[in-house]
Amino acid sequence: MLAAACAVHVHPADIALKPDQLAEACREVEGLLAVGVRVNEEVLSQAGKLRVVANCGVGYDNIDVEACTRRKIVVTNTPGVLTDTTADLAFALLLAVARRVAEGDKFVREGRWERWEFGMMWGADVHHKTLGVWGFGRIGQAVARRGRGFEMNVLYHSRRRASPALEGGLAARFVDRETLLRESDFLSLHVPYETGTHHLIGARELGLMKPSAFLINTARGKIVDEEALVAALKSRTIAGAGLDVFEHEPHLHPELTKLNNVVLLPHVGSATGETRLKMATLAAENLLAALHGRRPPNVVNPEVY
Repeated sequence: MLAAACAVHVHPADIALKPDQLAEACREVEGLLAVGVRVNEEVLSQAGKLRVVANCGVGYDNIDVEACTRRKIVVTNTPGVLTDTTADLAFALLLAVARRVAEGDKFVREGRWERWEFGMMWGADVHHKTLGVWGFGRIGQAVARRGRGFEMNVLYHSRRRASPALEGGLAARFVDRETLLRESDFLSLHVPYETGTHHLIGARELGLMKPSAFLINTARGKIVDEEALVAALKSRTIAGAGLDVFEHEPHLHPELTKLNNVVLLPHVGSATGETRLKMATLAAENLLAALHGRRPPNVVNPEVY
């Protein structure tokens, strides 16, 4: 798609360029399709011809949107196409940590399973439990929909309350933050990362949760205070966690890998062949629309218009 309309330069390795390398590569480009790279002031200051940054992903905290807006550079993302795939993974983490799937797999592979025992590897039921969803956008709603399939009681908290029709369709009840924390058996995070959500979940919030509760994070790592989470997992302040994202990824808190009540994944929420192709296609469509003078379908900073 891109090669048919543009002279395309592709970074051949599946490793993000460092800002200084990206800045050098962007000196003459008009459009940038960004996959996992940081587009910051260092890059933008040297990209004098840049007109559009098309991010291949729904989250765009890797892009300095304010700096782009000042330069009249359009920023786009790829919402919608990864909603169900990410919701699937959130629920996979929920099930895995509740039923000790990763721990059981390791137990079998290591040859430690010698016989069936009544008291072996008890986990926690998921069906009929309370699912708390923090952030009720597309992905949060999709997770709630999956929770209904397990006949879960769905609570949610969000900046904007959903319509009565949507709440009714998902049998979801809007509650305040503290109620969500106190009553959820499984708390799944689906808020964007921004100034107001940095360390949204810290020691205080974890302390309000049930000792039998599980935290699921497929949103952004910096939403959770990882040091506080490790302390809560070690002390059994909460029962466990399922994490696809981390505060300083790809680096993990050194204690996380030592704990058996946490399931860890390498930020693969949208990682299926079908969905990654949809993301790439939508990013390319956004990029081409902007380069051809049309308003792209998924503009992050509409004020440039």
